[in-house]
Amino acid sequence: MSSAAHYSGKRVWVAGHNGMVGSALVRALERSGCTLLTASRSTLDLTRQSDVETWVNHHKPDVVFLAAAKVGGIHANRSLPADFAYQNIALQTNIMNACFEARVDKLVFLGSACMYPRAATQPMSENMLMTGPLEPTNEAYAVAKLSGLQLCQAYRRQHGVDFITVLPTNAYGPHDNFDPETSHVPAALMLKCHQAKTAGADHVSIWGSGAPLREFIHADDMADAILHLGSCHTGDQPLNIGSGAEVSIKDLALTIADAAGFKGEFIFDTSKPDGSPRKLLDSSKLLATGWKPKYTLKTGMKHAYDWFLENASEAKT
Repeated sequence: MSSAAHYSGKRVWVAGHNGMVGSALVRALERSGCTLLTASRSTLDLTRQSDVETWVNHHKPDVVFLAAAKVGGIHANRSLPADFAYQNIALQTNIMNACFEARVDKLVFLGSACMYPRAATQPMSENMLMTGPLEPTNEAYAVAKLSGLQLCQAYRRQHGVDFITVLPTNAYGPHDNFDPETSHVPAALMLKCHQAKTAGADHVSIWGSGAPLREFIHADDMADAILHLGSCHTGDQPLNIGSGAEVSIKDLALTIADAAGFKGEFIFDTSKPDGSPRKLLDSSKLLATGWKPKYTLKTGMKHAYDWFLENASEAKT
């Protein structure tokens, strides 16, 4: 049985369904036989507690995937720390409390690899959480996500509800955010390579040295892992979701350039920050359940770029 098939006959709310991971969850669940519940921002403001409670009480979901979040890259996190802290803490708190009061059967909260300390031992196992200072460039976002983990655990311990937390690594793929001001590195590099190829430019500039090591996972693989853990995992402890493979930012850029057909050079702007030197999740607990990713970085980036070409207007090119 596929991971999505577990949700057949259930009412499933994907909060954040328009985001990259949320839309991947929707694509998978559309084939599951569940009743899929979504709410756009124009319909439901997740930062307003009473509105969230009213919506949940009316729609009565059995399962909730809390994928809604304000996200962004280094520039956005450094520029808008109050927005990242307030909006994420507010929406997480409102959704979890509303789901507790409505006696939702299962809630899966999506944390982030950013929750780990900057100097965490690599690869990062779940017991490394809250053992040291956070990466300063995304501290506000990380603190908000850590508060969501703590809230999940508190509801479980006090009320016995089945709320769990998963910790995804960096995702890429269809419906990524390609806005140059707020995007993460895979989308930002894909847009730069595409624009440089289109313009006939001979180089692309990249923030930082290109040396930091990162782990990336295709959004469809992430969604499948989330659905899988939602069907088989319960308990206080969060579980990592990663591909198990790491790549330098320089090699990531080369992989994206190959997918996009960009033949020029990369210039690394070392006056800009690198962020954490290395971020790799220890996903051994997830992999021990029998789950494994479908995409390699090469095949995944090719799939992502093909989607990008077909959806230029949505990708904000």
